Amino acid sequence: MKKTLLTLSLALISVVAFSQASVSLGIKAGANFANTNISGSESITSLHAGAYGLFKFASLGVQPEVLFSKQGSSFTGGSEVNLDYVNIPVMVKFYLPAGLNLQAGPQFGVLLNAEDENGTDLKDGLKSSDLSAALGAGWDAPFGLQFSARYVFGLSDINDGVGSEVKNKTFQLSIGYSLFKLGK
Repeated sequence: MKKTLLTLSLALISVVAFSQASVSLGIKAGANFANTNISGSESITSLHAGAYGLFKFASLGVQPEVLFSKQGSSFTGGSEVNLDYVNIPVMVKFYLPAGLNLQAGPQFGVLLNAEDENGTDLKDGLKSSDLSAALGAGWDAPFGLQFSARYVFGLSDINDGVGSEVKNKTFQLSIGYSLFKLGK
């Protein structure tokens, strides 16, 4: 009897939880204001673009993304370092009323390209991956639109050579659009 009651309770909880669930897939793009922690560096303005999936359960959502992201920094004297990454953030979204949400999660990046302003390849001096954390806020508006502001700060040193520690820092403003949605 206890096993039957436990099984029925779990089944009821599952039905209630998944009846409130929705899944959507979409695209997003926006501006990056990127920099590094190196003294004397200044931010550069660039872009990010890619796709996302959103798994939403009542007031909690999980949003994995795959983004192409241009990052780097400029330095006093006019030199600039441009870094191209494929970033995979996995954001947990806590929903407030009216579609507003708070976001937090890890981000894993794979370095695709690294050049200075003259086109000199800098990839050999940098690690091929980057681990970061992201914090932000957003609004999931009606008609499938998403707006978000996010700060991504590097947790790992991307410098593969001798010298000081180098970490990425990026502020992102994004707009997204849900291509399709299943569920509530």
